[in-house]
Amino acid sequence: MTASLALFLRTVMGRAYPRVVGSVRQTSDFLWETLLPILSLSGFVYVYRALNAPAEYIGFVVIGGAMTTFWLNVLWSMASQLYWDKDAGNLALFILSPAPLMGVLLGMAVGGLLWAFTRAIVVVGAGTLLFGVSFSTADLGFLALVFLVTMAALYGLGMVFASLFLLFGREAWHLSHLLQEPIYLVSGFYFPVKALGFWIAAAASIIPLTLGLDAMRQILFPGNLQFGFLSVSVELAILIVLAVVMIVTAWISLDRLETLGRKEGRLTERTA
Repeated sequence: MTASLALFLRTVMGRAYPRVVGSVRQTSDFLWETLLPILSLSGFVYVYRALNAPAEYIGFVVIGGAMTTFWLNVLWSMASQLYWDKDAGNLALFILSPAPLMGVLLGMAVGGLLWAFTRAIVVVGAGTLLFGVSFSTADLGFLALVFLVTMAALYGLGMVFASLFLLFGREAWHLSHLLQEPIYLVSGFYFPVKALGFWIAAAASIIPLTLGLDAMRQILFPGNLQFGFLSVSVELAILIVLAVVMIVTAWISLDRLETLGRKEGRLTERTA
């Protein structure tokens, strides 16, 4: 058990290292990867100002723009990773090695989380300076807890997507594009998800970012709780359940893929 845990942790650290180093070396990417989200959220900010929307909506947009970096990191740098590794010829090495696939993906998540977190901080800072958004700092500990649970559930979902995208083969690229904009809409990145109606918001809650965003907005803007979908405590409880379900599902699906790969010598396109 100790040896397996040590191998898992070494796999996580070994796979996270190139992500961290690569994000530091590719400084030219930092500008457009932060500038584009700021330009996107600026459009929503000016629309809300033109409509004389409540000032809190500007803050909602800034937080949503910051969280897009995490969704894009999950979608492009994690969910599609095994498919890209298969094309590059690295997946066979992962399957043949004693390192668990879940450790490989978790290492990518840890390395990518630092990348996404840095850019999210820049987006929030720029939004605060440009648009004068003020946040409540009365409950930062609770905010950190909600954020960490949301990330656990979100990256668990990314691991599930990784196995599904690998099974879909070439369609993984198209599926990545297909999921990007609809998630922006149903998760309420730029508006309170409550505006979609209870049942649509409830269905969208299967995506961890939906409840995570709503809870963080309620904590950062406590004076206007009427914009919230559910209470923060209920949303946190649901996020914990989602995190457990996503991680267990990812473990089962990746273990099955790994077993099939080693047993048959190739990754099958079957789903049964």
